[in-house]
Amino acid sequence: MAFDYAAWAQRFVVLAAQVNASQAAAYFAEATVILSPRARTAQDAARRGVLLNLLVAHIAQLDQQVMQGNGLVGRISDATQGSITVRAQMEGQAPSAAWFNQTPYGAQFWAMSRRMRLARYVPGRPQPACVWP
Repeated sequence: MAFDYAAWAQRFVVLAAQVNASQAAAYFAEATVILSPRARTAQDAARRGVLLNLLVAHIAQLDQQVMQGNGLVGRISDATQGSITVRAQMEGQAPSAAWFNQTPYGAQFWAMSRRMRLARYVPGRPQPACVWP
């Protein structure tokens, strides 16, 4: 599966205004470390394409936040104005979900990929190991 910047830019218009094709291709390479682009069927290929595009958007959003000087990670749990205090926390979620839930795109990926993280046990038959993703 190759990265299609034009389709990605059409879906993620706000990010595409800040991310050029070569940057997005680099983000896609990072995304394929998390989710393999190989699929067994055409339907799986379409699903993986959607999930990979969400991962590219998630990584792009994280990178944009860092470039803008906003490296704050987590939910803002406390904020004051005089002498400016901001506290963030990532409690109440699994450590594996925390990284994804930093952006709306990552949270959407996490929700849509749930079925890939579920195990199915069939008793009485040998089960081949299936490592996610």
